[in-house]
Amino acid sequence: MLLTNLSIQQFKNYQTVGCTFHDKVNCFVGDNGAGKTNLLDAIYYLCLSKSYFNPVDRQNIQHGESFFVLEGEFVITERSDRIRCVVQTGKKKELTRNKVPYDKIAEHVGAFPVVIVTPDDNVLVLGGSEERRKYIDNVLSQIDRSYLQDLMNYNRTITQRNSTLKKFAEQDRFNQSLLASYDDALINPGQRIFERRKEIVEALVPKFQAYYRAISGNREQVSITYQTDLHHSSFASLLQESREKDRVLQRTTKGIHRDDLVFTIDGHPTKKFGSQGQQKSFLIALKLAQYDVMFHHHNTAPLLLLDDIFDKLDEERVQHLLQCINENQFGQIFLTDTNCTRVSSLFDGGEDQVKIMDIVDGQVKTGGRI
Repeated sequence: MLLTNLSIQQFKNYQTVGCTFHDKVNCFVGDNGAGKTNLLDAIYYLCLSKSYFNPVDRQNIQHGESFFVLEGEFVITERSDRIRCVVQTGKKKELTRNKVPYDKIAEHVGAFPVVIVTPDDNVLVLGGSEERRKYIDNVLSQIDRSYLQDLMNYNRTITQRNSTLKKFAEQDRFNQSLLASYDDALINPGQRIFERRKEIVEALVPKFQAYYRAISGNREQVSITYQTDLHHSSFASLLQESREKDRVLQRTTKGIHRDDLVFTIDGHPTKKFGSQGQQKSFLIALKLAQYDVMFHHHNTAPLLLLDDIFDKLDEERVQHLLQCINENQFGQIFLTDTNCTRVSSLFDGGEDQVKIMDIVDGQVKTGGRI
């Protein structure tokens, strides 16, 4: 898959910008704060109809304006699709494909696969379990539309069940049959979500470990373990057994909404024992494994967005990472860097394979600093 061009109006720090892209490597070069990451986010937004960094759409509108427009042309196996997104304060988001509106924006998710690697990913290591669930849900939503529907149904029902438990406490009553109706609505989607998460982790882990070995030079052993209540009991049994506890705590204490991914380096928690370089290598390896899994599913190369990937990596890991990217079948790559002198030499094929775009105060200039 290729993104051939992109136009931006009033998105974050960009007033009006138009770009055309190379089908191999595109590098946004500029000082910190110039807006390099915002360009990657605009690309991500077109692919998934949401920002990677800020889920509140109106907050992505340029300060002082009332709307933003993103538009780009994607090519997949000779088919061209023009995607246009308009977000306007106080109005419903508009998303069209070849000028035809989607019936549901969720239908867009997965049509144009994308993987992003960014310093903000450290929340996957340092943050709580919710962040890791969001990550695995993002991966699965791009490869399985039924998963996304199950997830939305499950989350809606959990919210309703928890609200009902709170009302029971407020009214000093407990309706077993009403709670059972919510349980019935949770069991099937919850069980399917569990099975798909289990499958995707099993698919990711060997690829992730191979990428980590390549980046680290075989320095450490890493693992990812899927932690869930459903490993040893059926969801129906768990809900039944926890009903009294749920009543007391006024929330649903068992289910896939409590799942987690456990990250370790040499058998120890990555969060506590991994250096910044090790943690970054861990996350890059995870995202590259995600890329492979999505490539295999879609039979087309996702876009790969690499934001500031060289920061916090020692020179040996940088070289291993570059070798890893050069040796594997990645498709179109977009990356950011502050170093204009090293970019074109990073990839096999030299300058013919790399397009440099200079980013200065929300403006994009092509080829100025090779």
